[in-house]
Amino acid sequence: MVTPAFGHDIVTTKLTWTQEVSRLVYKHCVSCHREGGRAFSLTTYAEARPWAKAIRDEVLGRRMPPWGPVKGVGEFHDDASLSLPEIDMFVAWVEGGAPEGDPALLPSHVPGAATTPVALSTRRVVDVATSLTLSSPLTVQGLRPAGLQDRQSLEAWATKPDGSVERLIWLRDVRTMALRDYRFRTPVRLPRGTSVQVTGPSGSSLKLLCD
Repeated sequence: MVTPAFGHDIVTTKLTWTQEVSRLVYKHCVSCHREGGRAFSLTTYAEARPWAKAIRDEVLGRRMPPWGPVKGVGEFHDDASLSLPEIDMFVAWVEGGAPEGDPALLPSHVPGAATTPVALSTRRVVDVATSLTLSSPLTVQGLRPAGLQDRQSLEAWATKPDGSVERLIWLRDVRTMALRDYRFRTPVRLPRGTSVQVTGPSGSSLKLLCD
């Protein structure tokens, strides 16, 4: 269980809650971490400061914000995960004493509550449990994982007839609250004869959402 960490740390960073970190939290976290949201509120410095070290550990482990796909494997719309510079900024703020800064520099607006991801509408759904060799070409718009439980993992890739490999998605230690339809930024075109491979726990599968 994660517990808050209070302390009077020595401040060694110029990064502050009011100027940099609040903007990261508002962008990536408060759609859920807010009053009346799905998790405890982090909209103010007083609310966030006791949890600073716990939040640092969560973002370093890429468990928060919950998104699912590992970066670098597939490129998807609406990626909610933190970039490496954003992670580095958050860590530097926490390890530098997590100072508040000037309240006058706070953003004037706190984003609203999270919206429920909309299922991707496509003409054809191809279900792959372990492997499938395509008898006709496919244009894959997105992916829909199925049958995964909390903290399970799934990986999928496509080996094309010319021997080239395209990694489609890697869900590692995923939280079920993050699961959704993952829409590719650019549709993936798989020629006839492509072998699609999926590795995951028993009962899981990956649905290819195709034109």
